[in-house]
Parts: sequence; C-alpha cells; structure tokens
Amino acid sequence: MLNIVLVEPEIPNNTGNIGRLCVGTESRLHLIHPFGFVINDKNLKRSGLDYWVHLDVTEYQNLEEWENKIVDKSRVFLMSSHTTKSIYNAEFKDGDWLVFGKESVGLSKEVLAKFENHLTIPMSNLIRSFNIANSVAFVVGEAKRQINLK
Repeated sequence: MLNIVLVEPEIPNNTGNIGRLCVGTESRLHLIHPFGFVINDKNLKRSGLDYWVHLDVTEYQNLEEWENKIVDKSRVFLMSSHTTKSIYNAEFKDGDWLVFGKESVGLSKEVLAKFENHLTIPMSNLIRSFNIANSVAFVVGEAKRQINLK
C-alpha cells in the first residue's frame, strides 16, 4: 500500500479528489496540518463524494509528528518541480511515501532538506506545475505500475 502525504493542503477540492484516488488505488492518505480548510468542508466532501468514509486517512499536527512514523527514510519521495530526476527513473516499492507540498508554493526548502529522494513529473516548459490532484495521480499511477510488474 502506498502512502500519499499532503503537507499543508490548501484547497478542499484537491484533497477530496486525492482522497478518492487513494480509495480507488488502495493507498493511505496522510495529511499534515495546518490545512487551508476545515476537514468537513462541503467542497472536500463533494469532490470526495461518498468515498471519504472508506479512506484510510491519518492527520498529523505538524511535520515532526509525521516524520516520527517513518521507519525507512530512504523510501520517502518528495515531489518538486525544482529537481531533475523524473518519477519514471525512480524505483518504487510497496509502502513508499509519496510527498506533495501545498498548492501555492510546493514543499519548503526545509522539508526538501530532510530527505534525499526528490522527484519531478516531466512537463512542458510552458507551465510551472500540474494541479496537485493530477500530480498525485501521475505518481501513484507510475508507482502502482511498477509495483504490479514485480
């Protein structure tokens, strides 16, 4: 089971869509506070539809609380548009942690400095980044593809 981590998510619709993706791919969702919305926000529930009740989700009050749960930090992959290693050049395994930053600024330099594995999704130079829900779908899809090949 993959672990999807959202650090300080800001937009309820994105988090709802990612939650729905996690249910569909049998992935766990980890949410690190603070959020830009209330977890019972109607928009979160609308985008997550009735799937939210089936979601394996854990909330953390801060980054340190989440970090204490990680057994093998070499299996943590941080997503950033400011790195060069493609998600298609990584070797994913069941149980990996896939970490995404907040919609407005991504992951902070402090968070990026805590872990070695930084990955990017290849994209045209015409855009700065993908929507976070789309980014999670890209990465989860590639990770699940690799895991199912093994």
